[in-house]
Amino acid sequence: MASYAADIDSIRSAAELIEGVAHRTPVATCAALDQLAGRRLFFKCEHLQKAGSFKFRGAYNSVMRLSEAEAAQGVVTHSSGNHGQSLTLAAKKRGIKSTVIMPENSSQIKRRSVESYGGTVVLCGPTFESRQEKAAAFISKNGGTLISSFNYPHIISGQGTVALELLDQVSGLDAIVVPCGGGGLIAGIAVAAQALSPSTRIFAAEPIASNGTALSKEAGKMMSVSQPQTIADGLKTSPGDLTWPIIRDLVDRVFTVGEDQIAQAMRLTWERAKLFIEPSSAVAVAVVLSDEFKALEGIKRVGIVLSGGNVNLDNLPW
Repeated sequence: MASYAADIDSIRSAAELIEGVAHRTPVATCAALDQLAGRRLFFKCEHLQKAGSFKFRGAYNSVMRLSEAEAAQGVVTHSSGNHGQSLTLAAKKRGIKSTVIMPENSSQIKRRSVESYGGTVVLCGPTFESRQEKAAAFISKNGGTLISSFNYPHIISGQGTVALELLDQVSGLDAIVVPCGGGGLIAGIAVAAQALSPSTRIFAAEPIASNGTALSKEAGKMMSVSQPQTIADGLKTSPGDLTWPIIRDLVDRVFTVGEDQIAQAMRLTWERAKLFIEPSSAVAVAVVLSDEFKALEGIKRVGIVLSGGNVNLDNLPW
């Protein structure tokens, strides 16, 4: 059996650690969206998680496993927003300092949230390479433990707790559809599902404009997209060396959707299901509503992970 950065034991251990701190998020249904999809849909509401996304699970699991010496140096990450918010909140709960390297074009709501939790924001260029360089330079000068938003064992294990809950809350799932950027969420979910419900198929949902996972699956090796442009700002990364082997082996297929599909799916979810999700979550909804996904056979009950709900409302007229 392949050895991965997370396994069912590490995911169960993470579940024990975050219990009573992270929310056990509800599962919602919507008859109108069921009809549009032609299947029963079960929405795992991680947009209702602390800090507004699933990221808090892995962040808290990671921060609480630091040694006292590591914790004293604080934590550092580079993030477009959701991971940064979650890591900062987790650090606040442990009473340690946090620094988040954020692209200059990050959502203002996510930047304000990081700062409201007591984190320090350091701005960088819009590319993934710029984030990495700025983070490395900061740690070299100031110290701190770098906790990746996806490519970190305790992050992957923490995100896998989503599947532990979902598979307990809903029986007989034929598939789970998961938004995918760097792959920490889908990697953790795939490992948990393989152990607990191996007949459940795992599908990745990606924007066409940021399709590093789809390219990787097609090529059979880790690929990335340079400077992706998509409204799904939480999915602007590509798989890492820890998430890719799990995605390669345990994710059944990757579906990609366009920007108009993402926007339409977000609006439908707001209007019909009354679930206030962000574009990255809507990517998974868009996939389930796509003709390509509808053509799959033997899929009747589908879990959809709504990964986050941090929407920038600054442009509203009131």
